[in-house]
Amino acid sequence: MKKILCVVGTRPEAIKMAPVILELQKNPDFDVRILATAQHRHMLDQVLGFFNIDPHIDLNIMRPNQALTTLTARLLLELDDVLLEEKPDVILAQGDTTTVMTVALAAFYHRIPFGHVEAGLRTWDMQNPFPEEANRVIAGRLAKWHFAPTKGSKENLLREGVVDSDIVVTGNTVIDALLMTADKDIEIGIDLPADKKIVLVTSHRRENFGEPFNDICRALKHLALNNQNVHLLYPVHPNPNVHKVAHDVLSGIDNITLCDPLDYAPFVAAMKRSYFIISDSGGVQEEAPALGKPVLVLREETERPEAVQEGVVELVGASFAKIVASTQKLLDDTAVYSEMARGVSPYGDGLASRRISGVLKEYFDKKK
Repeated sequence: MKKILCVVGTRPEAIKMAPVILELQKNPDFDVRILATAQHRHMLDQVLGFFNIDPHIDLNIMRPNQALTTLTARLLLELDDVLLEEKPDVILAQGDTTTVMTVALAAFYHRIPFGHVEAGLRTWDMQNPFPEEANRVIAGRLAKWHFAPTKGSKENLLREGVVDSDIVVTGNTVIDALLMTADKDIEIGIDLPADKKIVLVTSHRRENFGEPFNDICRALKHLALNNQNVHLLYPVHPNPNVHKVAHDVLSGIDNITLCDPLDYAPFVAAMKRSYFIISDSGGVQEEAPALGKPVLVLREETERPEAVQEGVVELVGASFAKIVASTQKLLDDTAVYSEMARGVSPYGDGLASRRISGVLKEYFDKKK
């Protein structure tokens, strides 16, 4: 039996790795071990709980306001002990977090093949998003398998010199998870007005901390005060750089609901209920188009250009003027809205996890 160690650290990683883990567990020849670094604690736990996944190892690495250097150093030391004990045949991790970058490096040091799920996303700007662009580039240099979500991601990897045979275009596993969840009858758990257009908001990116996030909140306040037929639902990230500013600027406005972060399934329900979404989340850019929901992205660049090219996602950055103008256009112009709400899903067909499992099965079969 071959041991596959699947590593998750954050809520998005758990969402995108859950269908992979569940698919791998179907193979009786695989001993699937799950390691949680808990780079996000509560938000990770609730996703794993929803998918009935119980980690075998939990590093509980999260500390309040910890610096990236401290997080990286602690992760590497903890992972070294885990790999010496577990001795996996293969390691899998997803995305572009500090967890993924350190897992790839630790796997390299231990000469264990590493599979990078959602490989090949690039903005070609190391500072944007920070530190995610560097994390995924480093992970990509160390990976044996590059599970690319799109043909564009594969082209990015080829541009960097990755061998074609090491890249598999699988689709994005987030669509696997989304389709598993969206079919269920799940309540948001928040009372929202039935007669208003719901605009769902998320914002937590590190590069928007400070004045950019102040501008985002000012734009949201302006939009709420000038559109009484609209209700903004904003699950606020617990990071103090986000939480304090959001509550200082947006509290007390009748048509804005600020709440704690929603669990994964209620968040999918909120996306389904929304008229459109304003977000700086990478996952939302992938999920919302599949649900027919336009997205205004609070970033200047995106490593997910396919939805922009399809016209179902628009980059608005942290500009007060652009956020207000683009939001108002979606609210007022039904033709613009209909064009962005076409339900185009350039990120997958729900079979990505099956393709990843198939690659590993073929790898182990050849080694028999």
